[in-house]
Amino acid sequence: MSDTQTEHSLVWVDRILAPYQVQIGGIFDGYRNHVYRVVHLCLSFAGNTAEDIEKIQIAGAFHDIGLWTAHTLDYLPPSAQLAADYLRSIGKEGWIDEISAMIDMHHAVRSRAAGHSRLVENFRRADIADFSLGIFAMGLPRSTISALKRQFPNQGFHWFLLKRGMAWFFRHPLNPLPMFRW
Repeated sequence: MSDTQTEHSLVWVDRILAPYQVQIGGIFDGYRNHVYRVVHLCLSFAGNTAEDIEKIQIAGAFHDIGLWTAHTLDYLPPSAQLAADYLRSIGKEGWIDEISAMIDMHHAVRSRAAGHSRLVENFRRADIADFSLGIFAMGLPRSTISALKRQFPNQGFHWFLLKRGMAWFFRHPLNPLPMFRW
């Protein structure tokens, strides 16, 4: 992965995440690196247009942001809402449905290829590959996943998710994984 490709593919991510840095706090670098990895993994799937690249970056930046903004593990609706608000603010209302689906379905257990755009399924597969630390490669080359993990280290992001998930479980034992879609 070249430096030029990295710089180009992260422009929208950095612009969107910057205002949330204080709110995300000490795990900001870990979350940003997770977003970088997911975006790059999603871009690994062939056939992306310039518009697709922008959509992937926007969905990537917002996909988990509700963890901090809404202070909940049921963060997909608030994350999608923030993305929709952002898209309205930049005059891209026509992208709201697709990017909302990318966010809402990124933890879907089963494929979302039918009934959704190719980006929804590709984003889901990319997030699962990163969330699982590459255990589930989702058709992506393991060498690509490993290279991205070296380039953009975890910096405690998965540990943060585990702690947040355990705290949620003890408060909501009947709804332990509200972000998963079956």
